[in-house]
Amino acid sequence: MDFEFRQVSSLNRVFLDGKCEFTEIDKAKVLKNERYSYQLAYKSEDRFTAKVSVESALGDCISVRAVGNVPSELPCYPDRTEFCERSEPGLFPDVLFPVGDTHFIKPDNWFSLWVTAEIPSEIKAGDYDITVKLSNEEGESVSKTLTLTVIDAVLPEQTLISTQWFHTDCIADYFNVPVFSEEHWLLIEKYMTAFAKCGNNLILTPVFTPPLDTKVGSERTTVQLVDVKKNGKSYTFNFDKFRRWVELAKKCGIKYFEISHLFSQWGAFAAPKVMAEVDGEITRIFGWETEASGKAYSAFLHAFLPELIKVIKELGIENATYFHVSDEPNSEQIGSYKKAKKIIADLLHEFPIIDALSEYDFYEKGIIRQPIPSTTSIEEFIEKGFYNRWTYYCCGQGGDLSNRFFSMPLSATRIIGTQLYFHDIKGFLQWGFNFYNSAHSLRHISPYEITDADCAFPSGDAFTVYPYNNGAIMSVRAEVLFEAWQDMRALQFLETLIGKEKVKEEIEYSFGEIKFRSYPRGTAAMLGIRAKINNLIEKSL
Repeated sequence: MDFEFRQVSSLNRVFLDGKCEFTEIDKAKVLKNERYSYQLAYKSEDRFTAKVSVESALGDCISVRAVGNVPSELPCYPDRTEFCERSEPGLFPDVLFPVGDTHFIKPDNWFSLWVTAEIPSEIKAGDYDITVKLSNEEGESVSKTLTLTVIDAVLPEQTLISTQWFHTDCIADYFNVPVFSEEHWLLIEKYMTAFAKCGNNLILTPVFTPPLDTKVGSERTTVQLVDVKKNGKSYTFNFDKFRRWVELAKKCGIKYFEISHLFSQWGAFAAPKVMAEVDGEITRIFGWETEASGKAYSAFLHAFLPELIKVIKELGIENATYFHVSDEPNSEQIGSYKKAKKIIADLLHEFPIIDALSEYDFYEKGIIRQPIPSTTSIEEFIEKGFYNRWTYYCCGQGGDLSNRFFSMPLSATRIIGTQLYFHDIKGFLQWGFNFYNSAHSLRHISPYEITDADCAFPSGDAFTVYPYNNGAIMSVRAEVLFEAWQDMRALQFLETLIGKEKVKEEIEYSFGEIKFRSYPRGTAAMLGIRAKINNLIEKSL
């Protein structure tokens, strides 16, 4: 059996050509209630179907998936290659396919299996061996063993409020099912389950079709949870689908709800698309042609929002609901944003209004009390005075900043959890959980074929899960981001033992400063940070 077999960390992208870092490991430490992943990288001279077996006292807590390769024509922007792992177009290991009892082994290139241990909170502390064996039909086999030490402490629940925008229309479009049909609801449930498994707990809720990444004058597929009926100048509303959405999200483990934006993206100059029954016909009553601050749309919002608030309170989510005005307005659009905000301010005085924007003027002038600046700008906000801290990143945050692009070292993806902890960040936003459209939603795409929204955004920006067999499956980046949130939770637990200042002192003494642009780089450093956290927890128990 001519077979190379290496046991490596979750932070190593195993490229087909083998020109990559292999950080070999044979042991690791975890807390109870933690999800731990690593890889088995292999290269075979032969093609064959292997029997996959796992031996461990952890039993069903262990799962094995195969890392699949997907194409990228735009791994990163050409002017931001300095900190990239690979900046050339090609195939990148990203999607995680389920593996059963057998797995087809392809020859001549490097591939990997992704092994995950989900540690129960009630498990006994101690050492647990995990042995994964591959056998061919002739009875030859290769195996690797990892010793996982479970520390006698439970990883606390996540306090970070985290959202990646959930694109309900993209689910219907990809699977070609009618919007809010029973088939669609079943898919939504599976995507919501994956959403929560990724560490997301705040979900974009489309009371009207979200006015996001849509070319001016065009439309995305209508996904509107609230049915509207227009009778002359008055309106009636049916919230049955909204109620179903909220209860389903709760069932899937989602705690918080962000109501889709009430005005258009990049300046709040127009209304979102709103469909209504008028004289027995379903028609668009608002959209790009509707002035955001005009009397008609203002009157509509004054009719709609009080009714929505009643239902929110009926459902008991009034303390878990957030609203949006417009996404990413800039300083030249302060006027239009301010006008739009004024229309709804009194109606929504009980609720936080959050928007991704990076101009400090909005906050300084009191136009918005809860902005979400990008990681490019967050340190400036903090220096000037910013207390209820949220941040976001998107395609614009690359180069020396953490992000989840295909081109980036996975260590640079994972560091975000440590950065958020060090800077007291309470909430995190990213715009693409499952955006399967081209830029500006000009057409639908398959994420297995196009990963960069038609060469508009670096691959990895638009989604972290893939559609698969009437559901969603994870990516390598989704798992590594979840590890980042687990690092944050481990740091918070350590803080309860030794205090925050001591935590920061210990980590920065060993690894250097933790800022958003300046931080310890590389797999060894990132794994070392987490190892030190674990060791300090053990020492302090």
